[in-house]
Amino acid sequence: MPSPFPGMDPYLEGYLWPDVHNALAAKIRQVLTPLLRPRYTARLSVYVVEDTTPESDLGVMYPDVEVMRAQRPAETSATATEPLRREARTTTPAAVTIPMLLPVEVQIPNVEIRDTARNQLVTSIEIISPVNKREPGLSAYRRKRQRLYQAGVHLLELDLLRRGMRPIFHATLPETPYLIALTRAQTATTDVWPLRLHDPLPIVPVPLLPPDDDVVLDLGLALREVYDEAAYDLSIDYQQDPPPPPLSAEERTWLNQLRQRM
Repeated sequence: MPSPFPGMDPYLEGYLWPDVHNALAAKIRQVLTPLLRPRYTARLSVYVVEDTTPESDLGVMYPDVEVMRAQRPAETSATATEPLRREARTTTPAAVTIPMLLPVEVQIPNVEIRDTARNQLVTSIEIISPVNKREPGLSAYRRKRQRLYQAGVHLLELDLLRRGMRPIFHATLPETPYLIALTRAQTATTDVWPLRLHDPLPIVPVPLLPPDDDVVLDLGLALREVYDEAAYDLSIDYQQDPPPPPLSAEERTWLNQLRQRM
């Protein structure tokens, strides 16, 4: 069964997201390769970051991490050793015991377009991860964007997550749940596709080296094929609410209408 959503499916933004991220990167490489050869190749590149604030995604992307456990008062008491028996006192038991949350290692795949003659990085296609949309990962990703721009690399960014802060900020950008952005090398502008919940994903250009023309990437088709190949419909109950953040009143109305047509 295909996804009932015309564009990004918000139900993919929870624990399924790591699988979606990996599969979408591989699918983008697959669909671009015939358009790029023989002068260019599409390669998967994986970089590893530490999610030092995993509590932001507990129950969403990390559903199995225990957050806190209530402790019964009877489980905690002070037991004095024999030499200090006369000074021992009963301590007040802690109301809650919480585990120490250690950093989570996150592998983030992206797609690199390289020329075959010199193996030069021409275009980077970044699928934004949750760790890229909150600190300290947000600042680290923004520094990466700056390095790519200074190196003369085209940057296509796919922000298909509603939660977190966008790496791109500008006062004129509308408040939409999703955003596609293309920054061409050696230009001072970024082309932006703001996307609402009911908008189809766009067909976007993927720039190459001059004088070669852009190739096109049909993001909607890529995501539909990923959804079908992974059979995500078997893991989703569309009668439940999607993962956080909560939908707006307008989005909820639209979702209820969509459910009636399913």
